Amino acid sequence: MNRPSELRSPTASSVEPPATLSARLKGLRAPWAWSFVGAVGVAIVIAFVFGLAIAGNVVLTALVFGIFMVLVGLAQMLVITSGPGNIDLSVPSVIALAGMIGVHVMAADGVVAGFAAAIASGVLVGFANYLLIRVLRIPPIIATLSSSFIIQSVAITQSRGMNAPPVALETFANGHLLGLPHLAWIALVLSVAIAVLLHLTVFGRGLSAVGQNPRAAWLAGVGVERTRCKVYLLSGGIAALTGVLLAAVSGGATLDMGVEYMLISIAVVVIGGTQVTGGRATVLGVWGASMFLFLTNAVLNALGAGAGVRSIAYGLLIIVVVVASGGRSMRY
Repeated sequence: MNRPSELRSPTASSVEPPATLSARLKGLRAPWAWSFVGAVGVAIVIAFVFGLAIAGNVVLTALVFGIFMVLVGLAQMLVITSGPGNIDLSVPSVIALAGMIGVHVMAADGVVAGFAAAIASGVLVGFANYLLIRVLRIPPIIATLSSSFIIQSVAITQSRGMNAPPVALETFANGHLLGLPHLAWIALVLSVAIAVLLHLTVFGRGLSAVGQNPRAAWLAGVGVERTRCKVYLLSGGIAALTGVLLAAVSGGATLDMGVEYMLISIAVVVIGGTQVTGGRATVLGVWGASMFLFLTNAVLNALGAGAGVRSIAYGLLIIVVVVASGGRSMRY
């Protein structure tokens, strides 16, 4: 027979309160989800203030120009995942140089040759960055920053007599397939390929191990330096692809077309949940953070905010998203 004490209902202190959205997301160990929460929140604000039609147009625009944030974010994500201190500040210069080389070669030898030449130039820069870091023992942030100045000088020599990209490439870059821009499909295919590379291949597991503890990874038989070299090659190649596509959409390449992507490439990685100390990357987070940052910038421009106000609001919103995620991506 049950005792009276066993039949009593649990006390208020023994009943767990319902989990909040924050607790649920943290419990799922999905910091990338916060970038999507931020993007959806900004989209709702746009729809509420300007109407659903304008909100839809802004989202479609984000799937064109926000895609460049995704691409540079993927490049930077791979480098940052390789361990503390690894960062590629040459991305903006590679974008400009590759865009110019690609357009020049396309004018003479066709679109395929232009893409090949541009991506080859980006891979070459990535290899040069790795040599500066490995052979000369220069910290990555200094090595890639110094190489960016050299690349910029080379780009200046390529900027004379610039040609417009081929009409066929411009048409493709601004076209749509199944309701989505071609650029979005390209970024999606590349994202899936990188996700597979990170999570289903020996290289991806090795990269995660190197990012977490290089010495332990070396003792486990991982080629630490070989892995880091591949990361910088991939970063340069993706940045070069971004440059050609950006030139196609913009009607030509310019020296400063990659400047705005230096800090953005880092911001989307951090906000997206990739661990800045290395070892853990999230492709989904790069997408969410890119959409969040693009939509935020769009709404501030629409409201007529000055440069100073936009910078303050931009920084505050980034802090809110990072803090809301529990700061997982920023912990050492």
